[in-house]
Amino acid sequence: MGTLYLVATPIGNLEDITLRALRVLGEVSLVAAEDTRRARLLLAHYGISRPVTSYFEGNRQQKMERILRQLEEGDVAFISEAGMPGLSDPGYELVRAALDRGYPVTAVPGPTAPVTALVLSGLPTDRFLYLGFLPRHRSQRRALLEEVAGVRWTLVAFEAPHRLLEALADLEDVLGDRRIAVCRELTKMFEEVWRGTISGARLHFATQEPRGEFTLVIGGAPERERWDEERVRAAMEERLRMGLPPAQAAREVAALSGWPRRKVYDLAR
Repeated sequence: MGTLYLVATPIGNLEDITLRALRVLGEVSLVAAEDTRRARLLLAHYGISRPVTSYFEGNRQQKMERILRQLEEGDVAFISEAGMPGLSDPGYELVRAALDRGYPVTAVPGPTAPVTALVLSGLPTDRFLYLGFLPRHRSQRRALLEEVAGVRWTLVAFEAPHRLLEALADLEDVLGDRRIAVCRELTKMFEEVWRGTISGARLHFATQEPRGEFTLVIGGAPERERWDEERVRAAMEERLRMGLPPAQAAREVAALSGWPRRKVYDLAR
């Protein structure tokens, strides 16, 4: 019976790989890779010749059975596009299936973008919440942000360059103008970590075209006394009497009360 190895691979700099990872990749009977092109480049760089098969979101149902059958004969390594497998990729389902069949599963730890960005951010690292990739659609993205608006832990998320400005606008609107570190091209030649406020990040990347994959590290909700419902209603009514639009009033009250903006807005309906 073979073992399924979850092998962390470099997120940028090819030197960021462990001796154990190189040994395991050179010994397994099969390497299952989220991106076979990048996998072959990595293996070739280190002079490793092993069979490689693809396993990604689009073909996981067809390929999973082949990988499980291979485990009957020997060890298999799974590597993601970059970093630690099983985070925001189909590795979770492969792990679950292997465990259900009784195969041993172990990890070969190494580079991972969320933790790398977190420790570079300058924001608190004692507790954090990993959100994965922010939803592509604005309504779903805002709904997720409203769910975590009251979380006091540091937040970590991935975002694509073409959606960065939209995501930053939603972050500021839903969470308020918090501290943020915008990290891109981590461990690569053009690594950049922009630190400041969300509003400042919006201004910066409005003039500097976003390029590369981004990891966002966002400050947690500030500590404050959470208002009761009566106080929230009163604050909303006061702002509406002053002529503020409901959306703006809800944003202001949410920032003061510790309530999610959507819940405040619903109280005014």
